[in-house]
Amino acid sequence: MEIELKLLLEPQDAPRLRAHPLLAQYAQAAPQVLQMHDIYVDTPDLQLCRHQAGLRVRQVEGRWVQTLKAGGNVSGGLHSRHEWEGDVAGPQADLDALDAAIGRKQPIRALLRQDDVRAALQPVFTTRIERTVWQLRTPQGDQVECVLDQGVIECGEPGANGTHGAARSTAISEIELELKEGQAASLFDVALALLHDVPLQLGHLSKAERGYRLALAASQTVPPRHAVKAQPLALDAAMSVEQVFLAIAGNCLEQVGGNQDGVAAGEDVESVHQMRVGLRRLRSALGMFKSLLALPDALKNELDWLGGALGEARDWDVLAGSTLAKLDGGAQADAAALAQAAHEQARVKHAQAAQAVTSARYTACMLGLQRWLQARAWRDSCSMRQLRRLDAHVSPFAHATLRQDQRRLMKRGKRLLHATPQQRHQVRIAAKKTRYATEFFASLFAARAVKPYVGRLSDLQDELGWLNDVQVADRLLQQLPDAQADLAGQDGLRLHAAFIRGYLAARAQSQGADGRMHKAWRRFKAARLPA
Repeated sequence: MEIELKLLLEPQDAPRLRAHPLLAQYAQAAPQVLQMHDIYVDTPDLQLCRHQAGLRVRQVEGRWVQTLKAGGNVSGGLHSRHEWEGDVAGPQADLDALDAAIGRKQPIRALLRQDDVRAALQPVFTTRIERTVWQLRTPQGDQVECVLDQGVIECGEPGANGTHGAARSTAISEIELELKEGQAASLFDVALALLHDVPLQLGHLSKAERGYRLALAASQTVPPRHAVKAQPLALDAAMSVEQVFLAIAGNCLEQVGGNQDGVAAGEDVESVHQMRVGLRRLRSALGMFKSLLALPDALKNELDWLGGALGEARDWDVLAGSTLAKLDGGAQADAAALAQAAHEQARVKHAQAAQAVTSARYTACMLGLQRWLQARAWRDSCSMRQLRRLDAHVSPFAHATLRQDQRRLMKRGKRLLHATPQQRHQVRIAAKKTRYATEFFASLFAARAVKPYVGRLSDLQDELGWLNDVQVADRLLQQLPDAQADLAGQDGLRLHAAFIRGYLAARAQSQGADGRMHKAWRRFKAARLPA
C-alpha cells in the first residue's frame, strides 16, 4: 500500500523549494534528477478509469517500468492506494506479469484478465516530467521520499478509434511526499515545515486523474464537476473505539477535501454545501468522542474560521436560491426584486470562500488535522481509564452514544410547541447531531432498524430547517439594502425586504399552527432507536 501526500505549487516557487533548508538538513545524499516519459493506457471506453485504476508504462534512465495503481482513498491530501510495479521490455504493458503480482481478491485483476480488455488497451495520454528526488531521514528516523515533479500532461491528436480529440496539454508542478519507512505523521511534519516558506496547496487528483480529465475534455465528453457527498462508512463490531474514530474522521475529511476544487472554482453552490456538511460532520464526530480525546484549541479555531467562510456563502445561497425562489402568490414580485441582489452577495461570499480554501492557512489547517490524526497525539494526555475505553470494542460506545443523543433531543423537544426560535434552533442542532451519529454507526446495526429512524430524523430536520432558514433570511434581508451601492436602489430594496420579512414570519407562524412541525416531532418520538 502506497502512502503519499501530494502538494501543488506554482512553477515560479520551485527554486524556493529546492533551496529550502529542511531538504539540505534531512537529505541523505544529493538530489537525483530524472527525465521521465509516461504512457498511460486504457480501453477506448476507459474501463480502467471506471474501476478507479491507472496503468502506465514509464521510460526512465533507459529502463521501462510498468505501474498499476488501484483502489485506496484520498483524505486531507493523503493518498493511500494499492500499487504493483515491475520492469517491462518496452513501451507496452505486460499484463501476464501484472496478473502474477496482483492479489487474487483485487477486483482489478479480474478486469485485466478479460480478453476484450486486453485486446483494446491503447495509449490515452502521456506525461513528460523532470523529477527531482530527495531521500530524507527525519530526526525521528522515518524515511520520506520528497519528489518535485515539473512537466506536462499531453493528450495527442485523435486516433482512428476517436478516443482523443484535438491535442491538449496541462502543466504539472507538484510535490509528492511518500512514506518509505516509519510513521505517516512524519509526512505532515515535513509538509508543514515546507509550507512555512513555500506557498502550497493540497492536491487531491493524481496525475492519472488529471490526464483522464484532459483526455475527456479533448474529446468534448468531460463530465461536469460533481460535489462530493458523504460516503457510507463500513465499520466492524471488532474495531476499537479509537479505530472507529479514525475511520469517521477520515471519512469526513474525504468529503471536505473532495469538494475543495469545486469551492475554489468560485460559484459551485453544491460544493460549498457539501464541504460545509463534511466540516459539520467532523465537528459532530469530535463532540461524540470528546470524553476520550480533545482537538487542540489552535486547530479548533481554524475549523471555526473555515466553517465561517463556508457558512456565509451557504446562507446567501439558501436565501437567493431556495427561500426567495420558493415564494409564491403576492410575494413573488418582491422576492424577485430581492433575488438578484442576494445572488450578487452570494457571489461575493463564494469568492471569499474560494480565497479561503486556496490559502496557505487552509493547507496548514488540513495538514495539521491529518498530522494530529496520524500521530494519535491525544494518547499522550489520556488517563489509563481513557486509554482502556479507546482500546475497547466499539459496540457499547455506539449504543451509549445513540442513547445519550436521543435523550438530549427528547429533552430539548419537550416544549417544541411553544418554543422560541432560539429553542427551536437547539432542537434542530440536537436532531442533526443525532442523525450524524446514527449514520456514522449505521453499519453496526440492522439496516431495517436504522433506515426508518434516520428517515424520521430527516423529516424533523427538514421542518426545523425551514424555520431556521426564515430566521437567517430575516437577518440577511436586514443587511441586503446596505450592500446596494445605488442609494435609490437601497430604498427600494428596504421596502421589498420589509414586506418579505413580514411575509416569511407569517408563513413560519402558520407552519407552526398547522402542525407540520409537531407531526414530524410526534412521528420521531414514536420511532425506535436502532439496537
